[in-house]
Amino acid sequence: MDTQKSDEFYARLKEQLADTSKWPSDYLYKFIVPTDDTKIAEINKVFDNTGAVIVSKKSKKGTYTSVSVTVNLDNPDAVIEKYKAVGQIEGVISL
Repeated sequence: MDTQKSDEFYARLKEQLADTSKWPSDYLYKFIVPTDDTKIAEINKVFDNTGAVIVSKKSKKGTYTSVSVTVNLDNPDAVIEKYKAVGQIEGVISL
C-alpha cells in the first residue's frame, strides 16, 4: 500500500472508530500470517504488556495461522499505532 493510500485509510479508520465506539474500548484485531513461529512471536511482542488476549489458530493444511487479538485501548490513535506496528512484519495480512 503506498503512503498516500495508507494515510487516507488510517484517517478514515480513525474517524469511524471515533464515531462508533466509546473510548477506552476493547478492540479486536485479526491477522493472517504464514505459519512461522517467529512472525507469530513478533505479533505477540507488539501487544506485550497490554493485557491483550491473543488466540492463534492454524489453517487446515497448516500453511497459515490466524491470530486474533482482543485488547482494551484508550483511543483510535492507539488502534492505528498497533496496526502500523504489526504492518512492519513481513507477510502479515490485516483483516
